[in-house]
Amino acid sequence: MSQRVLIKGGTVLSMDRSIGNLKASDVLIEDGRIREVGASLRARNADVIDASQTLVMPGFVDTHRHVWHSLFRNAGGQAAGITPGLIRPHHSPDHVYAATLIGLLGASEAGITTVVDWADIPSETPFIEAALQAHADAGLRTVFVAVQNDWNGGGVAAVKALADRALPDRAFAIGSPDPLQELDTTSALWRSIRQVGLRIHAHVGEDEESRGIVARLGERGLLGEDVTLAHCTNLSDQDLDAIASSNTRVSIAPAVEMTEGMGRPPLQSLIDRKIRPGLGVGTEMESPGDIFAQMRAAQSVQHATLFDLKLAGKGGVPNLLGTRDVIRFATIDGAIAAGLSGITGSLSPGKRGDVVILRTDRPNIAPVNDPIGAVVWGMDTSNIDWVLVGGRVVVRAGELTHDVTRARDLAVQAQREVAAAAGMLSSAETSPS
Repeated sequence: MSQRVLIKGGTVLSMDRSIGNLKASDVLIEDGRIREVGASLRARNADVIDASQTLVMPGFVDTHRHVWHSLFRNAGGQAAGITPGLIRPHHSPDHVYAATLIGLLGASEAGITTVVDWADIPSETPFIEAALQAHADAGLRTVFVAVQNDWNGGGVAAVKALADRALPDRAFAIGSPDPLQELDTTSALWRSIRQVGLRIHAHVGEDEESRGIVARLGERGLLGEDVTLAHCTNLSDQDLDAIASSNTRVSIAPAVEMTEGMGRPPLQSLIDRKIRPGLGVGTEMESPGDIFAQMRAAQSVQHATLFDLKLAGKGGVPNLLGTRDVIRFATIDGAIAAGLSGITGSLSPGKRGDVVILRTDRPNIAPVNDPIGAVVWGMDTSNIDWVLVGGRVVVRAGELTHDVTRARDLAVQAQREVAAAAGMLSSAETSPS
């Protein structure tokens, strides 16, 4: 396509409060950036996308995903005994490439334009290079969260060097080891990360033993806007207060948090403190790989929490979470959690042209009574029509522009090799239960 793309005639859900939602309107993208949003726009030499009978909105932001798990999608994870610890030692760099590529293509096919990839792969250079090559080949906007159990020996500086050479669509962050380890070690690591200007991501609250650790991080002055905490399911009130007072960012993966038995996502506790989380898939081993499922899981868990309060005879029960909040979790709030709010998450002039176009003429959604409700409650990946990342088309008329056959063949072969090495039956050999 040309350097100008004009999306014409759709219902625009901008996620920008100064623009609002617009009927029969257009989005003009020029040189990869949104130039204008409004009705009856004109642009010479632009490639025109007919968006009639569609919703036009910012692409979804997945704020936490272990993309390399993609070879074992839907395998059952903990419940089936298929865990990351079982399969990680048997991944080669080629396997990491295949897993990351098919995972990111699945995300783009689901209308996700930004993925925060928690890359807890082996830390040797060939593995990192393989994952980053898959990021480049997939064509999505990504945050590569480099994860090591031990960051001694110049690892932070090496990630900073990668960030300095990165393409515009690639950002880098450091995944902190379990903050439950010696706090002096965590403090030193986080300070070294900040010295080179990288973001910090960490898993917290995955079990009861972690209660209180976030509050202690706060007491040391380690929390802040440049920190994103994932899951947060078993935090104390003091932990949550520390997050709120420091403006620390939060990512929840509601489907997998409940499936894996981490606990109920603390959505109401976050809302009570005006903490707006981003949404993530977590792992496709036990969760759908799209944000539609995460939006519904998030809204459902909050509604269930309020029902429990009513059942217990509690007074002052909060309001039910609405679709307008949830769709923002999936877009602009996710961009904030990823550290990319100046780049993506809304259809604001000057931001990158990360757009998803959703069909409203399909039988699963017509007639549309409320466009935002349709996205949150009714749509699924079958409604994806076009997806653009920085103005580049990655999904056209419902089909990926990538060589899907190659990506699928690589993933199938890699899955068989890893499964065999791990002593597991491959998917092709497993009989239906």
